[in-house]
Amino acid sequence: MALTGVEIFKLLPKTNCKKCGHPTCLAFAMKLAQRQVSLDACPDVSEETKKILGEASAPPMRPITIGLGDKAVKMGEETVLFRHEKRFVNPCAFAVEIKDSLSDDDINKIVDDVLNSEIDRVGQKLRIDAIFVNNVSNDAGRFESAVKTITSKAPLVPLIVATGNPAAAEAALKIAADKKPLLYGVDESNAEAMANVAKTYKASLGVSAKGLDALAALTEKIKSLGVEDMVINSGAKTAKEILEANTYIRRAAIKKNFKALGYPVITFAQRDDALFESLIAALGITKYSSLIVLSSIEKWKNLALFTLRQNIYTDPQVPMQVEQKIYKIGEPSSNAPLMITTNFSLTYFIVSGEVENSKVASRLAVMDCEGLSVLTAWAAGKFTASKIAQFIKESGIENEIKHKELIIPGYVAILSGAIEDKLPGWKVTVGPREANGLTVFLKSYAHN
Repeated sequence: MALTGVEIFKLLPKTNCKKCGHPTCLAFAMKLAQRQVSLDACPDVSEETKKILGEASAPPMRPITIGLGDKAVKMGEETVLFRHEKRFVNPCAFAVEIKDSLSDDDINKIVDDVLNSEIDRVGQKLRIDAIFVNNVSNDAGRFESAVKTITSKAPLVPLIVATGNPAAAEAALKIAADKKPLLYGVDESNAEAMANVAKTYKASLGVSAKGLDALAALTEKIKSLGVEDMVINSGAKTAKEILEANTYIRRAAIKKNFKALGYPVITFAQRDDALFESLIAALGITKYSSLIVLSSIEKWKNLALFTLRQNIYTDPQVPMQVEQKIYKIGEPSSNAPLMITTNFSLTYFIVSGEVENSKVASRLAVMDCEGLSVLTAWAAGKFTASKIAQFIKESGIENEIKHKELIIPGYVAILSGAIEDKLPGWKVTVGPREANGLTVFLKSYAHN
């Protein structure tokens, strides 16, 4: 059971040294009880206290990582039921199923689709995160061959090895052991043998059982066998069952600190109908799945699911932002138009997209307004004539262009006169209110 702030305080040095960044040990203890800081922040805590407080400082859902490097998938570590309470930590991962019964050519085609799935949306790289290779053939040799084909073609893509056969699992993990894979297929009948394989090859385990009571008992058993890194599957299949099970698991972990269910959840969304599959996957995204397995990865499906995931897993308290600077769109000459906007990511990418569509090479000055949109930043006093003028002067743009004309968003046309007063010699032109008017505006501007 989690300790209270006062109980934690009794175990701390009580020196009030402020080395942890908090004014008193009591303040630090309260933050630790709320899981808002790490025990490592206290340099003077004893080893004995670390053991006692380790449970209190750990997140209620165990963090799990599969894969290596930049493409590694991190799951778990969640601390809240609802994103407005704080934020969700690790975005759910998407994995596509590859059956080992497929031909090598078909396997290679799906792997190519995974490698080509990455898109750039509002400054983030989004992609299919992992491959779920499934031993449907029940043949250890064929399974080993399929894993070898996948890992040779996509060595950096995290791998989930799915089989209930310990011999097939070992054959596959011999190939993929250095890639930190997830071994899925553990149930009550094979728990001990699969745990031994996982320990040998340092793999995480995917555990399934029918019902939450059986699942909790199984995770405790596997933990006693020496494996702590797990993802769990309650056996839920329908949308109703998935919603109920995922919610019960998250509430048990977060509200009750029930460690036997404090693991990332894997959801199998595969359906014959692609749209139905997308809806099940969307349910998993919004309701607590950490790993979602898909049967296919059409581009339209990817875009819909990537967009939903991105929206759910942004921090609601911190607007998405891009860097403040002058962006070149195309290859602008010294006479190319110069526009200005705020650094809200969505604003930047919509505006830059419309400028690209116009085929008019331009410069876009993006000003740091703490990630606020144009009207919001203006209303908050962050997109003002004085600040715009200061930004333009300090940017050094005058050394790159022959003209002194700045195009401002139509919604802040009221600033035009004040900006000209703050930027002597400059002309301020009022652009369209909406970004979708930029194409016509810029073509007309270039023509003139």
